[in-house]
Amino acid sequence: MNVAGLDSALHPTPPVPVTAGSLLHFPEIRSRFLPQPHDVIVCLPPGYDELPDRRYPVLYLHDGQNVFDDLPMSPFGVQWGVDTTARALMHARIIEPLIIVAIGNAGRDRIDEYTPTRDNMHDAGGMADRYGQMLVYEIKPWVDHTWRTRRTAQDTAVAGSSLGGLLSLHLGLTHAAIFGKVGLLSPSVWWDDRWIVRQLAAEGRRPQLRIWLDVGTGETRMLKGTRLLYRMLLRKGWRVGRDLHYAEAEGALHDERAWGERTGLFLRFLFPAHR
Repeated sequence: MNVAGLDSALHPTPPVPVTAGSLLHFPEIRSRFLPQPHDVIVCLPPGYDELPDRRYPVLYLHDGQNVFDDLPMSPFGVQWGVDTTARALMHARIIEPLIIVAIGNAGRDRIDEYTPTRDNMHDAGGMADRYGQMLVYEIKPWVDHTWRTRRTAQDTAVAGSSLGGLLSLHLGLTHAAIFGKVGLLSPSVWWDDRWIVRQLAAEGRRPQLRIWLDVGTGETRMLKGTRLLYRMLLRKGWRVGRDLHYAEAEGALHDERAWGERTGLFLRFLFPAHR
């Protein structure tokens, strides 16, 4: 049986989820673009089954092991709590109901998959485009076929922290027709001598992206590069309060606890409720 988006040779039958609280956990989704399988965790909004005619925007998150309270897989022992925060904001009608899809990282291959270039100083990197192919040509079509999604770029976001933030911006720039919203939490701008800033500077026509960008002032390695990225975004035409939000979290460090504390803020910016 063919499974939309997924290679039928790798997935001869539809993936079967393991239920974890409010989440659907699909272990080891395999790709024709990458050697390692990836866990995919899907969080459906409250009332999804009761409203069969409603369609929902989608947020794709990287480092899926670290983001959900109902599936505590983080090797650091702390989750962002995106599911808990999102549900509370949906119930309060502060953000619009949405589907959240988290893709687990590939462990030792994470650095290679999350970076767009080879960094000779780290002897790693350069597979972000292949990761993007997996997301765009396999996971997203499968998600769109399986659940009731709104499929336009304006209804599709990609977000992550650290190298996941670097990856998210690269995917936004290279697949702007797919991802119209980008969440960048403490992005690793430093990678390959700030290559992502040079990529942005080289962009001709500015992509239509709504961008959340933040960093903690306690992140000594990230702060200077993130400020540089912010200035470049302004130079390229993004406007604060319209399609760009920039925040520096006073004293915040580079960890899951800090990103969890900012989750509600970036969700409000990317998916505000229609009042």
